[in-house]
Amino acid sequence: MAISDLTRRGSLQIIDVAKILRNGSLYVAEARIRNLLQWKWSIVGEAVANPMFYLLSIGIGIGKIVNSHQSVGVDGVKYLTFLAPALLAATCIQGAVGEATHPVLEGFKWQKGFFAMNATPITGKQIANGVLLAAMTRVTFGCVVYFSALYLFGAVHGLHSLWLIPLTLFAANSFAVLMMGICAAIKNDDLFLNMVQRFLIMPLFLFSGTFYSLSSMPKFLQIIGWASPLWHATEVGRWISYGHHISHGALLFHFSYMAIMTIVGFKVAHHHFVKRLAK
Repeated sequence: MAISDLTRRGSLQIIDVAKILRNGSLYVAEARIRNLLQWKWSIVGEAVANPMFYLLSIGIGIGKIVNSHQSVGVDGVKYLTFLAPALLAATCIQGAVGEATHPVLEGFKWQKGFFAMNATPITGKQIANGVLLAAMTRVTFGCVVYFSALYLFGAVHGLHSLWLIPLTLFAANSFAVLMMGICAAIKNDDLFLNMVQRFLIMPLFLFSGTFYSLSSMPKFLQIIGWASPLWHATEVGRWISYGHHISHGALLFHFSYMAIMTIVGFKVAHHHFVKRLAK
């Protein structure tokens, strides 16, 4: 029987299986976004307050002290300008990881909603893609608000700096999809998210050249930065923002690293979603 003939009658409407198979990821993302909209004002408040506190306390407060002791600033620019691409990338990466891990544990373990979704024609791959799409939708909103705050504070300049937004989203997606795949394999969630925050996210935030150049750190700590998508996004972001010196080979390396992380992440996520929902 052709797929177009495979329809199921619900209580009030006919379900088009072919349409579900085609748009399943969008339906999963829509369900997640509708759930997020219950806390829309909290999300808006966080998106606005987060950059304001960081820019006022670190960018301007500490930045004033740093600038007063260095006539040429940091990397040849004011400290706030140096800091801006890193703060944007760090905030979006952390937000993406949070939105790509909590819903996975909720769907597999806490409320088991993924199993109900999978009982329909929606596949495990579509569920994974939908969760990630919803996560990146929220992160995109936060990224645009954060960039707007950076622009208003004078941390970024010119239309070319708009390229920071797609770059940051690319980096956030690369880490989020990999963490989503790892999270899908977790059977016991005891302390998992706390351990991720304390022993993965926080070290990456501190040792990825966010507040100072990675080259100023000991070699054994630089290794953490080299493995971090935050460092790769920060280096390219500073090149975009104010012309930070970087070779063509280094640019290729940074983009390749994030692209490989994205590809591996999707393979890991799809594998574990399909495998776990098949049981």
